[in-house]
Amino acid sequence: MEFRYLGNSGLKISEITYGNWLTHGSQVENETANACVKAALDAGISTFDTADVYANTAAETVLGNALAGERRESLEIFTKVYWPTGPGGKNDTGLSRKHIMESINGSLTRLKTDYVDLYQAHRYDVETPLEETMQAFADVVRQGKALYIGVSEWTADQIRAGAGLAKELGFQLISSQPQYSMLWRVIEPEVVPTSEELGLSQIVWSPMAQGVLSGKYLPGQPPPAGSRATDEKGGADMISRFMKDDVLAAVQNLRPIADDAGLTMAQLAVAWVLQNPNVASALVGASRPEQVHDNVKAAGVKLDAEIMQRIDAALGDLVERDPRKTDAQVPATRVV
Repeated sequence: MEFRYLGNSGLKISEITYGNWLTHGSQVENETANACVKAALDAGISTFDTADVYANTAAETVLGNALAGERRESLEIFTKVYWPTGPGGKNDTGLSRKHIMESINGSLTRLKTDYVDLYQAHRYDVETPLEETMQAFADVVRQGKALYIGVSEWTADQIRAGAGLAKELGFQLISSQPQYSMLWRVIEPEVVPTSEELGLSQIVWSPMAQGVLSGKYLPGQPPPAGSRATDEKGGADMISRFMKDDVLAAVQNLRPIADDAGLTMAQLAVAWVLQNPNVASALVGASRPEQVHDNVKAAGVKLDAEIMQRIDAALGDLVERDPRKTDAQVPATRVV
């Protein structure tokens, strides 16, 4: 495992972050989740990412139990706030001071820790003044409940405004957590240059495009039983944008490229996002320990210019690059 600084800070995190979005507390049993976390630790992963909304807080509880007994100082534990939790009442969502302060306390209890290393705004809240949100984050940092603050799926303009207020309040935004993969590059035109200017790194989710870049989905054929594309709990909806025959056919063109690089297709996908110097870490989940062992082999891989060019040629104009797609991730109103 290799490690990179997160943004303009002294915090180092593992190039592969273990995330438990669609797995812990929902798709896999707790015993399997514990085995996956153990596999991550054995592979040298020190960074773990979750959110209060995952499985309506259950994912945080599972992760907290799985990490119990580990040396806290050797771990980087990240979580997020924004989406509805609990019964979904009027203040159980968003980035109001009330919701942030209540949510950080709940997350710390479930994660069995006194602090999180990174606390992230899971989306931008259009219904709360940004000044209120950033003041609440500043207080969370001063109280020692979070060491650093980040955002997820914020636009370049929102990042710039938030970073400016953070500086005035005596702390800094150090990270952005967007979707990013060979097929989904919408952060490259605006979010990445803004982040580089302001001192933020990317912690990218879905580097394998919901599993499509692993090559297991074939054009003209039904998805494999038990795969994410068959999961009606959320996985099937998220992956649907990539489940088109022309996309799946183009992805199969990556197979010989991966072979030439001595990688599996999944490893090639993770290694590709790590070639971007603004990416500090790739978020990878797992429903089996073997997946963890496979994915970590992408850490430290350097892809030469020829490989990168062949990837671009294989995918052609099927790559999504429109920066307005980031705007589409911002809810028009709070979700309750």
